[in-house]
Amino acid sequence: MNILVTGGSGFLGSHVADALSDAGHKVTVFDRTESPYLRQDQAMSVGDLMDLQHLDRIVKNQDIVYHFAGIADIDECKIKPVDTAQINVVGTVNLLEACRKSDIKRFVFASSSYVYSDAGYFYRTSKQACESFIENYYELYGLKYTCLRYGSLYGPRADDRNSIYKLVKQALKNKKIAYQGTGDELREFIHVWDAAQSSVRILDAQYENAYITLTGKEKMRYADLLEMINEMLGNSVEIKISPSTRKAHYRITPYNFSPKLGMKLTSNPHVDMGQGLLQCMADIYESIHREKSSQLGVFVNDG
Repeated sequence: MNILVTGGSGFLGSHVADALSDAGHKVTVFDRTESPYLRQDQAMSVGDLMDLQHLDRIVKNQDIVYHFAGIADIDECKIKPVDTAQINVVGTVNLLEACRKSDIKRFVFASSSYVYSDAGYFYRTSKQACESFIENYYELYGLKYTCLRYGSLYGPRADDRNSIYKLVKQALKNKKIAYQGTGDELREFIHVWDAAQSSVRILDAQYENAYITLTGKEKMRYADLLEMINEMLGNSVEIKISPSTRKAHYRITPYNFSPKLGMKLTSNPHVDMGQGLLQCMADIYESIHREKSSQLGVFVNDG
């Protein structure tokens, strides 16, 4: 099938685009910047969710649309409520309208496990609004959908907005980790590869008009995660856990009571947490040393 992936230049979107291509689909990536991960068997379209004519053109002749574009960082959403509403909500409605006009077979939305939580502030609110618009587009126009509520992701191509990336980078670069919280916060971390594979599986008809939660198979406390990172680096990392006044993130579960139930989909087999962390360490280590080499090269040339 012809599949459009908005936000396909980013962390999760690029992995889902690759998984779709591996499954034999013809993938077009749509984003505001050229994807550094674009494959030869993928097409690229640079554009903006506010450009309605561009959306109409790029959605035309597609079968499925995966929507990953938007502000995905909770803290960024917290300080940018207007941008969050404009990009996350209005941008999604613009895309839904383009999909309606082109009779798209399914609209796959990257939602979040925060969507029916008390945490998450404007990020949560934007996801709730988008899910409501998606439901309405199905009820009014028959546009089928699947809402994927992703949990705590980690893996290659992440950046400083990703929790595990930040912690591992601190450990490798400074031999210190400064964590704000109690350490008892629980997460079901899911490797981005597992999330991407599950994101392709949902194209099966049984997942039409459904809410799917995508998280890892095991719960882990942040204190245990920090200790695992420390042990992997030869117990050479100083760990400092300090109290946090932040209320944007949940402690044990993102869920509160809601009648809109969703199915939970996990990968089996899946990427082991330890192996996944080692992969993150290798990628970040190489990135740090490339950065140092580049700085050294500039210094030598200037001299």
